[in-house]
Amino acid sequence: MQGDEPEIEPAALDALIERMRTEPELNVGTLAAAFPAGLDPDDPSAVKVVLDERGRALYFSRARIPHPRDLEPDDPVARPLLHVGVYAYRRAFLRRFASWPPGTLERIEKLEQLRILERGEPIAVVRVQRAGVGIDTPQDYARFVARWRATHEA
Repeated sequence: MQGDEPEIEPAALDALIERMRTEPELNVGTLAAAFPAGLDPDDPSAVKVVLDERGRALYFSRARIPHPRDLEPDDPVARPLLHVGVYAYRRAFLRRFASWPPGTLERIEKLEQLRILERGEPIAVVRVQRAGVGIDTPQDYARFVARWRATHEA
């Protein structure tokens, strides 16, 4: 688990592990959820993912994807999917991945998972009911500390 997702639900991790267990041909898995209320899909720190019919990532972006060209942005068909920054890797694959230099798309978007897609490796994406509140900015961290203190220092 990445350190910027401290409030991830344990059931989400279980679902990710189960997907990796049942699809041994996949070397990488991650999570996605509907955008929670209050999180702006146009915020570049909120990474979006688009999936294929098998629940594998087609692309990740800091921009809103898919782009609602002829639809209203809040049309259910055009709602983006939030990437939850948690990954499962097979050990041998993780060693290979770590040895690869960043690809062009990764350098443009600053998203390391694009290095995997650029090399033609699939990434399984498990849709979960709720995303934890990620920590991507100093303001996010301050809000996390306040929530933690409110529940643990009472």
